[in-house]
Amino acid sequence: MASGSDHSPRPITGTSWVTEYARLEEEVRVRHYSPKTLKTYRIWVRKFQSFTRSKPTTSLDTSDVKGFLTWLAVKQNVAASTQNQAFNALLFFYRHVLGREFGKVDGVVRAKRGNFVPVVLSRREIDEVISHLEPPYDLVVKLLYGCGLRLNECVTLRVHCFDFDNGVVKIHGKGKKVRTLTLPESILPELKARLVDLKELHSRDLARKYGGVFLLDALEKKYRNAAKEFPWQWFFPAIDLTRIPATGEYRRYHLHDTQVQKAIKAAAGKTAITKRATAHTFRHSFASHLLQANYDIRTIQEMLGHSNLKTTMIYTHTVKSTTITKPKSPLDF
Repeated sequence: MASGSDHSPRPITGTSWVTEYARLEEEVRVRHYSPKTLKTYRIWVRKFQSFTRSKPTTSLDTSDVKGFLTWLAVKQNVAASTQNQAFNALLFFYRHVLGREFGKVDGVVRAKRGNFVPVVLSRREIDEVISHLEPPYDLVVKLLYGCGLRLNECVTLRVHCFDFDNGVVKIHGKGKKVRTLTLPESILPELKARLVDLKELHSRDLARKYGGVFLLDALEKKYRNAAKEFPWQWFFPAIDLTRIPATGEYRRYHLHDTQVQKAIKAAAGKTAITKRATAHTFRHSFASHLLQANYDIRTIQEMLGHSNLKTTMIYTHTVKSTTITKPKSPLDF
């Protein structure tokens, strides 16, 4: 751990961690983690490197981790979730990049947990925001609220994720988890109409110098023609094609998160709503409204894709609900 009483990060003056960063990227990609996860891990490793003054990685030990996590809580006043994120990033770095465990980290000052209560919009407020959204952003929000999706889960939907015969959509969520959700019947006509538009767009793309959509490297190698096949196309494609300098070909990316976020902010600004509405607010509203309708908390947990029930329990503080818990004989129904 850095010497002295002040453990704030200093300019990096020690050894280079170039090899470690390359290994970090390799280990993240081989596990098919998202680009956001890689970016987050890089940020925390960079902060950790600065904190230790870029000491040789062979000299890193448990005290370095303890010192860093304590500094985040005491000096930086980070939230508990932020400190946990840093812990997980370093755990991955030690275990998969450095090839060793950093052991128990007892004695770390824990960041204080705030009493976070999610913002929930009423159904009227949700409809009001949607009324100010242009396509395809209105349909994105209808899926965020109608299925309780995370924003990234929604914008990365592909054509093959939809099963209109059974009225369901397959969601590829965090940690390679897959869950199947019922599509709202009220928007099925809109979804099917969009499918027709996507088919026309795909035909126009193929008529041009089109390299297909972006796929994970493993899928690209396993299914060489998949990038150009219709089932693999994005359900919410970007407006413009992206040119790949290395090959000169044009590929299509999906709608970017920030585009949706800006559209929602602009739409909410046109309403009389005083609550802060973001893309995640519609997911919070989905869970809260189901709870309010007396759906079982474990059912909601599965629909949201939460690993831990405690994460879902936060919605018990957002609305009044009455979940039936007292058992009753079927003969008395």
